[in-house]
Amino acid sequence: MSINTLNMPGKQDYSDQEPQFKPLTKEEAAALRAKQHFISPWRVIFAQIALGTLLTLAAWVLFPARVGIALSVGYGALTVILPAALLARGLMSPVTKIHVGVAVFGFFFWELVKIVSSVAMLMVAPKLIEDLSWPGLLIGLVVTMKVYLGVAFLQPKQNVK
Repeated sequence: MSINTLNMPGKQDYSDQEPQFKPLTKEEAAALRAKQHFISPWRVIFAQIALGTLLTLAAWVLFPARVGIALSVGYGALTVILPAALLARGLMSPVTKIHVGVAVFGFFFWELVKIVSSVAMLMVAPKLIEDLSWPGLLIGLVVTMKVYLGVAFLQPKQNVK
């Protein structure tokens, strides 16, 4: 016994409709590309460096007796910045622009490198910082990571005609 889904209430037959996808012409694609704004990964990384430095200095000023807190905040920021710089450098490489398949593989490869290096940095943190403050490290890490959102929202809007 088979169920005919076309006769079920609430189901519609879409087989006679044309697909909604329409390929763009060269001019339409160029116009669409001109409307889109590109955020440079290096701009994000430089913003992360600036914020990580400010956070570290603020921790140093607020807790002068415990230098380990400032070092932990700075190390948390570096745990985001260095792997992100590796990812950006890998994705901006001319090799990844050879073919779409190479670009997709490159993205996954460099994202894996980013994750592994972040985890490795977190694992060696207690050995590198004598008076490690995990809350300080996490504050530096999370706040620096959220720079992506700030850069995206603070990006100047382009005038679309």
